[in-house]
Amino acid sequence: MESFATSTRLLPEQIWDRPDLPEALMLFGKPTGAAMPLMWAHAEYLKLLRSTADGVVFDLIPEVAERYRNSKPRGPIEIWKHNRQIQSVTLPCKLRIQSAEPFMLHWSKDEWHHPTDSRSTHTAVGLYFVDIDLTAGDHAPLRFTFRWDTRGQWEGRDYVVELRDS
Repeated sequence: MESFATSTRLLPEQIWDRPDLPEALMLFGKPTGAAMPLMWAHAEYLKLLRSTADGVVFDLIPEVAERYRNSKPRGPIEIWKHNRQIQSVTLPCKLRIQSAEPFMLHWSKDEWHHPTDSRSTHTAVGLYFVDIDLTAGDHAPLRFTFRWDTRGQWEGRDYVVELRDS
């Protein structure tokens, strides 16, 4: 990184890594003309120096490292919302039904023989959702409808998401 710094020791955002284009003022190994100084580049350089000196990553957050080192990967998630009504999903997956207002989701994975009611969860960004785990053992389409909490009324229509084997 130091060899890419300018004569005033500023670190550029981008380095030209192609053959020289003198007419465009692009020279191999030189700044492209993008933002400079770029403070995050300098901060990352300092963290790299500190990590090298300490022999351990300077800004490692143990809880985050633990999550990605030892947790099994999450399966795929599909999002259904009124302005993105997906028609089908590939199994297995988690289907997240999302809305901008609180709701009770009335749903079934067996053609309404055993319906389930799930209350939506509120998020910090003002969205509400219900997650439904769909497994390879599920065969019938997922059917659902909404009961809107603030209006106290049913959606008045059923939605269907077909389930496809992977």
